[in-house]
Amino acid sequence: MEQIETLPKIDPPLPLIGAHTSTQGGLHNALLNGAAIGATTIQLFTNNQRQWESTKLHQAQLDKWHHTLEVTAIKKVMSHASYLINLGSNKADLLSKSREAFLKEIERCLALEISYLNFHPGAATGDSTLACLDRIVQSLLTIEPFFQPQTTLRLLIETTAGQGSTVGNSFEELAYIIDRVKTVVPIGVCIDTCHIFAAGYDIRTVDGWANTLAKFESIVGLNHLYALHVNDSIAPLGSRKDRHANLGNGEIGMESFKAMMRHPKLQTIPKYLETPNGATMWTKEIELLRSIY
Repeated sequence: MEQIETLPKIDPPLPLIGAHTSTQGGLHNALLNGAAIGATTIQLFTNNQRQWESTKLHQAQLDKWHHTLEVTAIKKVMSHASYLINLGSNKADLLSKSREAFLKEIERCLALEISYLNFHPGAATGDSTLACLDRIVQSLLTIEPFFQPQTTLRLLIETTAGQGSTVGNSFEELAYIIDRVKTVVPIGVCIDTCHIFAAGYDIRTVDGWANTLAKFESIVGLNHLYALHVNDSIAPLGSRKDRHANLGNGEIGMESFKAMMRHPKLQTIPKYLETPNGATMWTKEIELLRSIY
């Protein structure tokens, strides 16, 4: 009787879950710090996020980064752009500095072969929301040459909580930007769970997620969703306050994150923790998210 060969069981790949890790001592340390907490993906700053000055990356740094990336097998690395950048500013000097700094962010991401550059869209600072959105569009259109020939880097607009005059807290505003630049530059969205909750999108339940994603699909398109910032919220629904909490310790609650991890349209999307007390909590939170996958 012919014996049937039994094929070895292949475990499914681990979900892409990580955190915003420290680059202290060198950019490559963000990868090592990610591996140490059990992350399969990470987010990092490629430059001091609170300074305009940009540090040039030297070949030795790049070599160490690429070697560490290979050793750790970290995937879908995301850079977070400087907090100073406002691509929709109505102040000429700030807009010029923001555009220049954003170009340098892109240059570093290309050199590091990073997958995503996440950025806050901008703030109107006294001008109309529409004028701010139009300046963001124009800012993004100016960077077309950086993506010719095509690269693997994609720019991700981060959803905002709507504090002050910031834009990007509604799916309509995201769609306004994306529809005007998507044929020119690679663009997408990073949903921050704390931010959309604070902006008024109720994701506390399975049904809440279903309704929110249905709205996103009809207004923006789920094909434009590439990443998730995973944070609970200290502030309540619709508060427009950006205040992160550890998972299950805020107003969103663990039922939301269970629904998020199990939703078929979100399971393969990279997820990045930005919760407080990172050094002591991220290992536990990564394990927690993985256990409910």
